[in-house]
Amino acid sequence: MNLVLESMPMANSCKTYTLILILVMNSHPNENDFSITLPVLESDIDDMSHVNNVVYVRWVQEVAAAHWAALASAEARQMYLWVVLRHEIDYFSPAFRGDSIVATTWVGESNGPRSERFVYITNQAGKLLAKAKTVWCLLDGDTLKPKRVDESVVALLKPNN
Repeated sequence: MNLVLESMPMANSCKTYTLILILVMNSHPNENDFSITLPVLESDIDDMSHVNNVVYVRWVQEVAAAHWAALASAEARQMYLWVVLRHEIDYFSPAFRGDSIVATTWVGESNGPRSERFVYITNQAGKLLAKAKTVWCLLDGDTLKPKRVDESVVALLKPNN
């Protein structure tokens, strides 16, 4: 994550203030990005003639599942299961009937059994429609109990690090 600090004088009445602007830019290792293309289905459209917000949650889960399936062997997918603890989604622009959606994901930090995953959802023109941060919990495939994300799992999630 890059942090940019900028100081700018601002006048208000007879006083001068300094505004500190902090811009947090989402940067991530492009070589570990994973994308899928998703169609907008007729059932995705709500009463306002755009994609319902709940559909974005489905897309976040679909790209995460597809990414894990692409990274992990059948054996690893049986040994480890993932459940969602938290979704945060920021919506910027709606998707519409006929759009083709690109969902791009990458994995952030892991701590104990928790792992961050980020998703950008864009339309076919590359316009950012939404971004999400999801906290996932790793489970042992046999006991279904939380399991620490160890180096072997990190190596699967971030193969180019």
